[in-house]
Amino acid sequence: MADATVLIADDDHGIRTVLTEALGRAGYNVRTTGTAATLWRWVSEGDGDVVITDVVMPDENGLDLIPRIRKLRPDLRIIVMSAQNTLLTAVKAAERGAFEYLPKPFDLGELVSVVNRALALRPNQPSEEPGPTANDALPIVGRSPAMQEVYRTVARLMNTDLTVMITGESGTGKELVARALHDFGKRRGAPFVAVNMAAIPRELIESELFGHEKGSFTGAMMRASGRFEQADGGTLFLDEIGDMPPEAQTRLLRVLQDGKFTTVGGRTPIKVDVRIVAATHRDLTQLIKAGLFREDLYYRLNVVPIRLPPLRQRSEDITELVAHFLAEGAASGLPAKSLAPAAIARLKSHRWPGNVRELENLMKRVLALYTDTVIGAEAIELELAGTAGPVAAAEARPATLSATIERHLREYFESHNGALPPRGLYDRILREMERPLLTLTLQSTNGNQIKAADVLGVNRNTLRKKIRELDINVVRGLK
Repeated sequence: MADATVLIADDDHGIRTVLTEALGRAGYNVRTTGTAATLWRWVSEGDGDVVITDVVMPDENGLDLIPRIRKLRPDLRIIVMSAQNTLLTAVKAAERGAFEYLPKPFDLGELVSVVNRALALRPNQPSEEPGPTANDALPIVGRSPAMQEVYRTVARLMNTDLTVMITGESGTGKELVARALHDFGKRRGAPFVAVNMAAIPRELIESELFGHEKGSFTGAMMRASGRFEQADGGTLFLDEIGDMPPEAQTRLLRVLQDGKFTTVGGRTPIKVDVRIVAATHRDLTQLIKAGLFREDLYYRLNVVPIRLPPLRQRSEDITELVAHFLAEGAASGLPAKSLAPAAIARLKSHRWPGNVRELENLMKRVLALYTDTVIGAEAIELELAGTAGPVAAAEARPATLSATIERHLREYFESHNGALPPRGLYDRILREMERPLLTLTLQSTNGNQIKAADVLGVNRNTLRKKIRELDINVVRGLK
């Protein structure tokens, strides 16, 4: 739109200068201010064709200004920018009627493109009053560019009924995204029903999803409603959809086409109003080629795709994730702890095959097993070695362990020259390693034998016996 005026409100002079230059080169007139009050005055006077506003300003939160602008001038497009790059910020901006949300730092070309779109589209229609403000408890944590795109997509989709397909490796948080779509959307007051296809026996999936009538199969003693009926009015989350058997895929496709289904053994069609969100860690296109997944069902489910990045591709989020999990543990009654910078650095270098779930479990172990207020890199190294599988664990063991075993093996081969091993070789190595292993474990659990036995995977009485036999004395807090 030639000669259109863009109003910019941001308390950072540098950002105002950069935006003025970029939008000026694009042919727009630009007015800038550092306060919400001045922006509101300009809007009240009828100035501006599009608004760009920061969230945090000295006199008022930019998000709180949006409903007032929308009520006064419903045709005025509002673009929100913020350094508070969380899912909650994106959701609140969408709830209040913002045209677009851009996390800082953003690409100037993208900003100009958003302004172009805002001016090219038909004027906004008066919007309904915003729904209840989203809860401040964040279901998803991370400020990396990859997660920002996820937040923006969730904010755009939450008040629609579009079917969503969430993909990503195991442990990346697919159900959290599905819950966010539901909890922040217009269906928030209705049920959210989750079902894991991989956890249900194949012969029971149709009954689980669609319900069954009394006597429809052996053991069906009464009528039972399925997950579709239970989710009526709300959201049905179909996790691990790639594990759904072919016959159930056919029935699901029919439901998506008609909005109706019959129970197993039933004849009367049942109509439900359900939003479908599906998820998988598998490559469905490969399953289609192998004849294991229906192509027509794939296109019905994959209306809007959301891809969750693996944790190794967003290592910049690890510091915030660690703080989040440690705070959760402290809130549940565990001692408050933090990680040393070297420990955080070690976490960032890990490959995280189990993704965010693996990190969460590691933080739970750290809270439960270590007494130090600040956890160092050594503890993290031991925990990662203990969960990384036999090869990686062997590589990460302390040098003293490998040296001990190598010394015993070298002594054996030098003295026996290839003869069969003496029966005492295993016992000799075990005796030498058993005492320091038990001592270190007891120290790490502050002498708590119940926890130590659990970590070692032995019976508590066995541990007590070994403590007596090896004369282990952990002075502090033995229990």
